Amino acid sequence: MPTSVRAIARALHAWAPPGSAQDYDNVGLQVGRADASVARVLLALDCTPQVLREAQDVGADLIVTHHPLIFRPLTSVTAADYPSSLALRLAEAGIGLFSIHTNLDAAPGGVSFALAEHLGLQEVSFLDGFPETLYKLTTFVPAEALEDVRSALADAGAGRIGDYDACAFATKGTGYFRPHKDADPHTGTPGTLSSADEYRLEAEVARWTLGAVLDALRAAHPYEEVAYDVYPVQQKNTQAGLGAVGHLDEAMPLRSFLARVADRLDAGSLRYAGDPAASVQRVAVCGGAGSDFVGQAQAAGADAYVTADVTYHTFFDVLDTDGAPAMALIDAGHYETEALTEALLRDWLAARFPDVAFRRTETRTSPMRTFVP
Repeated sequence: MPTSVRAIARALHAWAPPGSAQDYDNVGLQVGRADASVARVLLALDCTPQVLREAQDVGADLIVTHHPLIFRPLTSVTAADYPSSLALRLAEAGIGLFSIHTNLDAAPGGVSFALAEHLGLQEVSFLDGFPETLYKLTTFVPAEALEDVRSALADAGAGRIGDYDACAFATKGTGYFRPHKDADPHTGTPGTLSSADEYRLEAEVARWTLGAVLDALRAAHPYEEVAYDVYPVQQKNTQAGLGAVGHLDEAMPLRSFLARVADRLDAGSLRYAGDPAASVQRVAVCGGAGSDFVGQAQAAGADAYVTADVTYHTFFDVLDTDGAPAMALIDAGHYETEALTEALLRDWLAARFPDVAFRRTETRTSPMRTFVP
């Protein structure tokens, strides 16, 4: 059976759930039909007219980008402006467009993890986990159904903590209930106060998984009315976050690390604050616009932080009371810190859909250029 756009979307969303995207973002299928078959896919950071022409030249059925083309609502789909005209041309060409943006930024092994590994960092972890995205699900299950319900919750995504999955906790107790006359109880008699040996089953659930987990709970539970509670959990999510932090095999002077960043990211120039002679070993990164996480990088003990779109005043945030840089802050460019997303997606998808040809664009999609006099 041919691979569909829907199948590719389902796989990507299992890795990077749409619910983990920032609330201002627009991710998923932007142009095309979910049931369309796919034989060739072009991967690009951005969808541009040049990328569309390349997709047509290579016979691609789908373009997968990191940055969404349709970021804000369109008032029309005409040739009047850049995003609407390109969306129209995609539709006329019969080429789909799928975008995976801040949800891929937030995913384990996502954009910042790829950037960290590209710069040679080891033992990489999230720089900052998502707050206010976790719930504790508690339900009450008869002993004979405990394993079925526990397994169903785990399969739906509950109980994922760090490098572990299927995490849950069960305590034995007694449940009391009185079925009404029209009830069809699993056990007990209508109109009579009854009791049953039950287990209180608890598991942690991410916000974007909660709906699927509750569906699985209702499907697996033997009771006519399933009792459960959902509580917010205050600690940060270990399965989603932004940025990454790790360490180099050996410390090096900042000037050498700057040369590595420029070379490995093919950056024509770097803006930075830092002492060129300072030692760098622990490094934080965030692909794209990550200046909001300078404080987290400092709190993580980073000697250097590599990101993009850093404003002039943000560079002052890494200075100590004497005006000396307490941490190096490096702006390597938005495109430069995220272009590796093309290869990341190509390799990840190719491993899962061997019947589809995945190709990284040969187009440099950034409209920005560096002038060196």
